[in-house]
Amino acid sequence: MGDVVEGALKARAIEPKAGEQDAGHTHETACLNCGTALLGSHCHACGQAAHVHRTLGAFFHDLLHGVFHFEGKIWRTIPMLVWRPGELTRRYIEGQRARFVSPLALFLFCVFLAFAVYHQTASETTYQGMSSPQDAARAEKAIEGKIARLEAERAELKRKGQDTEQVDDKLDGQRTALEITREVRSNVDKPDQKVSDISAIDNAVKKFRENPALTAYKAQNYAYKYSWALIPISVPFLWLLFPFSRRFHLYDHTVFVTYSLSFMTLLSIAVMLVALTDYDGLVALLLLAPPVHMYKQLRGAYGTSRLGGIVRTFALSIFACIALTLFVIFIAAESGA
Repeated sequence: MGDVVEGALKARAIEPKAGEQDAGHTHETACLNCGTALLGSHCHACGQAAHVHRTLGAFFHDLLHGVFHFEGKIWRTIPMLVWRPGELTRRYIEGQRARFVSPLALFLFCVFLAFAVYHQTASETTYQGMSSPQDAARAEKAIEGKIARLEAERAELKRKGQDTEQVDDKLDGQRTALEITREVRSNVDKPDQKVSDISAIDNAVKKFRENPALTAYKAQNYAYKYSWALIPISVPFLWLLFPFSRRFHLYDHTVFVTYSLSFMTLLSIAVMLVALTDYDGLVALLLLAPPVHMYKQLRGAYGTSRLGGIVRTFALSIFACIALTLFVIFIAAESGA
């Protein structure tokens, strides 16, 4: 709950007054912020309330008002973001700002929430104990032991004629983990091997080989700190779908991209939570959502035809992968700096 409140307050800082219609009351004749003569309950020049409180109770009132006012707009914005993203984007661009959470505020809130969920759900042993060839070998042996036990369990279930689907899913997960562990071990065994002609990337890989746990921790921090960089990275790619258009401008593309990234961040939260359960099929289903969401948002926001929406969705999916790759390279370079 504390993480949600903190995230809401951060988002609230982006748009502190949107949608407020508090009548207020005042005994001042001039704005205490800018000195403009007052004509009502709020200054018409800077927007500050005419009357300001200086009590501890008022401080906590502002805290709760900021959180719950943001929450009120969240419940109008999130359903539209999920089910009618194109309409949400178009309505916001056309001027309906007070009803919805702004794209940037929503994105920052979603990013904060995603990292809070990640730190609560991620294994504490991720990359731990993999900083030397001996540690990597021990980790590989431990996973091989788990696979052997699961295979024995599967054989017993099959002998009894019982369903082996859950065990098969666990086996797939452990085999994937074994492949990753072997890859990490091969990297740890060859710390000086050159992997890229780009010095920043090569340095990042070298740092990861030397201390995977520390490098992964730094990468998480940099990804959180620079998550906003996904917006300027992605906007030029979206512009390529409507080059030199007089109908759509960079502002439109920026709103589209930021709302889209907000949805993808929420989707990543859902995937992390579902991954904690045994419903692996649902995880696969969630991973099909991005292109469907892109299609609906393109059609609703830009008014494309069905065929145009499909073609642009295909192109946008490729552009999204490129943008994400550029972001990962940037984070890797920063982590190895």
